[in-house]
Amino acid sequence: MVAPQGDTREGGGTSNGAPIGRALVLHPALQSEMANGRSPRSRLEEAIGLALAISLDVVESEVVRLVEPRPATLFGKGTVGRIGQLVEALAIEVVVIDGALTPVQQRNLERAWKCKVIDRTALILEIFGERARTREGRLQVELAHLTYQRSRLVRSWTHLERQRGGFGFLGGPGESQIEIDRRLIGTRITKIKKELSSVVRTRELHRAARRRVPFPVVALVGYTNAGKSTLFNRLTRASVFAEDLLFATLDPTMRALKLRSGRSVILSDTVGFISDLPTQLVAAFRATLEEVLEADIVVHVRDISHPETEAQKDDVHQVLIALGLSREVEEGLLEVLNKIDLLSPEERSAIVAATARSNRTMIPLSALTGEGCEALLECVDREISRGHDVVEVDISLSDGKTLAWLYSRGEVMSRTDDDEYAHLRVRLDPADVARLEHRRGGL
Repeated sequence: MVAPQGDTREGGGTSNGAPIGRALVLHPALQSEMANGRSPRSRLEEAIGLALAISLDVVESEVVRLVEPRPATLFGKGTVGRIGQLVEALAIEVVVIDGALTPVQQRNLERAWKCKVIDRTALILEIFGERARTREGRLQVELAHLTYQRSRLVRSWTHLERQRGGFGFLGGPGESQIEIDRRLIGTRITKIKKELSSVVRTRELHRAARRRVPFPVVALVGYTNAGKSTLFNRLTRASVFAEDLLFATLDPTMRALKLRSGRSVILSDTVGFISDLPTQLVAAFRATLEEVLEADIVVHVRDISHPETEAQKDDVHQVLIALGLSREVEEGLLEVLNKIDLLSPEERSAIVAATARSNRTMIPLSALTGEGCEALLECVDREISRGHDVVEVDISLSDGKTLAWLYSRGEVMSRTDDDEYAHLRVRLDPADVARLEHRRGGL
């Protein structure tokens, strides 16, 4: 068993004040688990971090070895009895199971242990419910929560078993509470989906407006707590909530960023990914993650100091592939190796040497100290320039509108003026080269 050590653990205590309930965190470890590159101990640590993120007071935690899950209770009879004694001795109010529970398993464990039992999906839903701030984020959380809750309406709580009397003139059996709950949930889900479709249309209008500007979009993605928001704040001098907590950022945040070349880009900070992300949340947050699909450059921020950084990398790649970014994953994302300030000198030297040898673009940096951030910006600048055309044009000095258009749409690399013309060398997107030709009737 692992007894939490308060604020020394990753997650730093609670997210918003005093703990709200005494919790026991259990990670059921199947024999096949080691094959995916993750140790049961690290999975338990991550689950503790999730529990701390919603201010649970984790008083005990344990990895429970399983040969195979039991359909009725997940754990064997002896384990259920032993944990029940632990729950009673420690006055546990909530047991967190770091895995998926069927409705029947959840009901039976709550009966056996006489306390609240939640699984990994419910825990993550609670975190998302606390952190979502925008209207879209709140709607997406509610949709995911209701979808999850609808599958749980099989419990034998007395209020779900009672029959409500129907209208006397209709006769026949009344409508049970469980049927009423299902109908109400279904009605609310339909309403939320309509509201979300409206929000998505509004977001698409914003995207269309950005395309007309147009500023390239650079999206930060990565495993939760990899340091995306800290890097976002460092690069944009913004004040996005960034704390050593899992899922510190849920709602997408976008800021303009000026590069050394003078080119402007839009930097987007997105929700962090996690292993075994509930399917309800992947579907519900697809509109938010579509910011990644619209990005010109995807920057994968990794916590290189984490012992399972490679497994986390694979988890992020799987989500990106599910979103339709398989080509970007195969050809190579712009990879940021964050938190090098936490490495020993020997580990840091090895990382720097590995990035120098790699065929992929990898930039070691520390978002906390700022080390390596300039190298990242220079790399982004180069990536954006790639695929642009350099053209030489002569514009009449009296044609101020076209000159302003060139400065706003492209990168003016050089300019010399004579009495009548401005002679410019400009880097432009191929589409803008065509627009310039149309504007001037050919170069």
